[in-house]
Amino acid sequence: MKNQLLLPLFIISSFLSFSQEKTETTKTTSSEEVYKRDIAKNELSIGTLNLVAFGALDVAYERIINQSSSWAVEAFVLALDRDNEDIGDAFNKDVSLTGKYKHFFGDRTAWGFYVNGLAMISSGEYSQYNDYYVDDIYYSNREKKNYTDFALGFGLGGKFVSKQGFFLDLSTGIGRNLFSDDSPTVVGQFNVNLGFRF
Repeated sequence: MKNQLLLPLFIISSFLSFSQEKTETTKTTSSEEVYKRDIAKNELSIGTLNLVAFGALDVAYERIINQSSSWAVEAFVLALDRDNEDIGDAFNKDVSLTGKYKHFFGDRTAWGFYVNGLAMISSGEYSQYNDYYVDDIYYSNREKKNYTDFALGFGLGGKFVSKQGFFLDLSTGIGRNLFSDDSPTVVGQFNVNLGFRF
């Protein structure tokens, strides 16, 4: 299982290292330095918390629209086998694809506190508890069902970008599944992403 996670990490780190520009800063006519974080428009990141704690591969691509907004696409794959690993109820989803629109409140390009709207398609296995009585004796059984559903929601976070383009993005979000009775009613996100702006 570790070998399966190492290959995507190697590919992402290679891409990030090759995408770095030789010149970190440029000079404007007013002798003011402009850093890569202020002019680059693309970002790649990996969810380090999910990777380390749960063995989930969580990668994101983000495109900066202007100084105060961006859109992002996040792909999540739970790599661990639920039956053999103790992941608790941290994830009801096995796979998800999430789109986000972020609005930033900082005075730098896509930097600082932000709020976002999200749309998520997720698929996985969800356990439902059925309670019933037989001859005045209470019984409860757990039934596992597979689901695929679509959720809408919102979130908030903070992004902190170095002059060279490396960044830390801390965010949380919540959404509501809309269509399937077999899916969890609420989906959540908690992300600690490390990435590079290029």
